[in-house]
Amino acid sequence: MTSSPAVLPAIGAHIQIKGGLAKGGLAYTDAVGARAVQVFVGNPRGWRPSAGDPAQDAAFTAGCAERGVPSFIHTPFLVNVGSPSEATVEQSVATIRHNLARGAQLGCAGVVVHAGSAVGADRYDAALAQLHERLLPVLDELPEGAPRLLIEPTAGGGRSLAATVEDLGPYLAALDHHPAVGVCFDTCHAWAAGHDLATPGGMAATLDALEATVGPGRLGLVHANDSLDARGSTRDRHTTIGAGSIGSGPYGTGPFAELLTHPSMAGVPVVVETPSADDGHARDIALLCALRDGGLVPA
Repeated sequence: MTSSPAVLPAIGAHIQIKGGLAKGGLAYTDAVGARAVQVFVGNPRGWRPSAGDPAQDAAFTAGCAERGVPSFIHTPFLVNVGSPSEATVEQSVATIRHNLARGAQLGCAGVVVHAGSAVGADRYDAALAQLHERLLPVLDELPEGAPRLLIEPTAGGGRSLAATVEDLGPYLAALDHHPAVGVCFDTCHAWAAGHDLATPGGMAATLDALEATVGPGRLGLVHANDSLDARGSTRDRHTTIGAGSIGSGPYGTGPFAELLTHPSMAGVPVVVETPSADDGHARDIALLCALRDGGLVPA
């Protein structure tokens, strides 16, 4: 096990916002004990942008600041700047631009976007060229203090542009290693893409490889999720921490302890995207906090 990071990661959840971003979202934050939050600011499966509610926005921003809770936005799942469809690329760029603007309004630390797919065979290089041509102008126009765009490797299905942490090398190179670009690391995705996280030292080795690939300081957020499927499945199905194929083997929840105590995690927030029914988020947050702090794991 590596030594603990200098600044322990805050742990929270992708929160429910029924009743409004502030009214519902902050109540949920408090109910599950979240110390970091991620939200959608529109339909996660649609293109239509939402302007938000100024009163709710202001209350949410103030509420997060009062609690010392960093916030993040996750873009809709349809976004794919590497697509061969011009309509999809245009919608994707507009959606990323809109979510970055909303993130600035809300005081968010980052905006998460899936790395995307080339879709067709033999389009990898063309898709990376599209990233360079279409996404760099969005990054260049960001004002100082804007949220970072956090690239999240996917589970590896289809013609993924980035699934393993090593895939982030050419991906960030296509974006000229822009200073406004960071990384969101998802444990379920990494496992599905083939990283061996479930054996002693596996998670730490993957984080070492991530930092070696993208450089220090690029990791901006972690999605801590267990997986319903086997390593290398390319299937993105999250489950409760310790109940899936990452955290229920002979090493138990050891991989998540390695995650939370790795030096590259200093000050990097963690959110769970696990099932929320039956107080699932509250229990996962409590478990991860215990693993981070080296205390007794709650029953």
